[in-house]
Amino acid sequence: MVNLTIDGKQISVKENTTIMEAAAQCGIPIPKLCYLKGINEIAACRVCVVELEGKEKLITSCNNVAEEGMVIYTNSPKVRRHRRKNVELILSQHDCQCVTCARSGNCSLQKIANDLNILEIPFKKEIEHQAWNKKFPLIRDSAKCIKCMRCVQVCDKVQALNIWDVEGTGSRTTVNVAGHKNIEEADCSLCGQCITHCPVGALRERNDTEKVWDAIADKDKIVVAQVAPAVRAAWGEELGLKPADATVGKILDSLKRMGVDYVFDTTFSADLTIMEEGNEFVQRFTSGELKDRPMFTSCCPGWIRFIKTQYPHLVKYLSTAKSPQQMFGAAMKTYFADKLGVEPEKIFTVSVMPCVAKKAESEMPLYYGEYAGRDIDVVITTRELAKMIRSAHISPETLVDIESDRPMQEGTGAGVIFGATGGVMEAALRSAYFLIKGVNPPVDAFKAVRSQGFNENDGVQEANFQIDDITVRTAVVSGLGNTRALLKKIESGEVHYDFVEVMACPGGCVGGGGQPIHDGEELAFERGKNLYYLDETANLRFSHENPDILAMYEEYFEKPVSHKAHMLLHTEHDPEVVNYGEGF
Repeated sequence: MVNLTIDGKQISVKENTTIMEAAAQCGIPIPKLCYLKGINEIAACRVCVVELEGKEKLITSCNNVAEEGMVIYTNSPKVRRHRRKNVELILSQHDCQCVTCARSGNCSLQKIANDLNILEIPFKKEIEHQAWNKKFPLIRDSAKCIKCMRCVQVCDKVQALNIWDVEGTGSRTTVNVAGHKNIEEADCSLCGQCITHCPVGALRERNDTEKVWDAIADKDKIVVAQVAPAVRAAWGEELGLKPADATVGKILDSLKRMGVDYVFDTTFSADLTIMEEGNEFVQRFTSGELKDRPMFTSCCPGWIRFIKTQYPHLVKYLSTAKSPQQMFGAAMKTYFADKLGVEPEKIFTVSVMPCVAKKAESEMPLYYGEYAGRDIDVVITTRELAKMIRSAHISPETLVDIESDRPMQEGTGAGVIFGATGGVMEAALRSAYFLIKGVNPPVDAFKAVRSQGFNENDGVQEANFQIDDITVRTAVVSGLGNTRALLKKIESGEVHYDFVEVMACPGGCVGGGGQPIHDGEELAFERGKNLYYLDETANLRFSHENPDILAMYEEYFEKPVSHKAHMLLHTEHDPEVVNYGEGF
């Protein structure tokens, strides 16, 4: 233990504890802009400086460790003067139009400037403006960038994609797409981790809320919306609701109040995905097709973009099953349109997703020309949902639980856990076991694929399962840096699996790039616990027991992986097609 004094308080902390961490332990929060533990510890912003007794120069608290006998002042006149000047200099190169910023009210720079009572900027304003394609799902506003380098480090160290880099020198130093490319040419997976780790509004998703409002106002459109499993684990954070009060039924109520005609829970189409993907896996596994390479899951569009750009030769091993989002849209514009007796063109499908890559996925080409338009017309993130609720003047405390509309109302616990890393694998194995044995496994037989936390086993969970004389070797990985490392092992023959689940975002969809932002906090695994609790308390926990799924097959799709199901619920993965949509 190390003994030191911080602002007159004598404390003891473990060796190698930073001064910032030591101060936090005694209830003194030191402001910061660039620091992310284990990811970005470069002390670039110098907002976290403190005064060390006996030393003339101020020192940064984020990357200097506490030492025996130190006497630290975190708010001395010298510290306040220096901190204030640093923030004023940052503001002189920052577009301070806060009222039109996506991060207004949730911006670290805004908070620090307010806390320091900065009312004027004494330095000449020099704002950088770089061109950007506003049709691309990820938007960068260079005028708001504070050069903290968080996006660079997250993309490099966590996702291993190296999309962002520093360019220029001196006062012209800035951040831009690496290799002098534009964002459309880069191998961006659209995971959105750079957005959720940006302390200001320099990075955001393309806002598509007005498209939803326009569709609601169009009397010729029937607006149907789906809500992804991971959204229910996080949306309440944006609106001040406790997790127990932030139910999916209240999200459905909010959408109805906005004017959406029909509302559904994506757990239904997650169950549908399991029926298709589970049957596909059993077919490919038993035929011997997977003896050299595993079948990879296909529900994460960030992962799909990654494998197409980084490992195109492995694309053929992807499941052909569409993601739950896309299956929902396909069912809406065929099965549901038939139920309503309307043309597919009248159906306008909206997805509420925790993900930025889903915006691109919704604009992917349809290979079979099964109907006009797209599976999904608009995708909004969890953050955009919260903005729409506020825009509609809906008080969150007045929302009530309502059920999904019929006929696609039921969802199982297996569908709910899709939002957490390992959930797709666990749900698929529950049904694959049934397909092979004809009876259900113990419901928690496949819990070994669940991740325990960040950096646990390098983000990979391995498990072998014995079904009679058959051994199924599985792996679950989240985070694209972890994924790259795992694929290298698979390619070299160091490991072999039959079935691999990949999620682009650490922790899975619950940690997606469209989720609420809490600067410096990682909440994916806490949110995931919420989904597993919902699974444990669900009436139905096996996708193949969902009565509405069984009715849909009987009435329309015939059976899993039938010709009709294949035409509507599966897709081709063309390695050449990465960016979709007009203009990007």
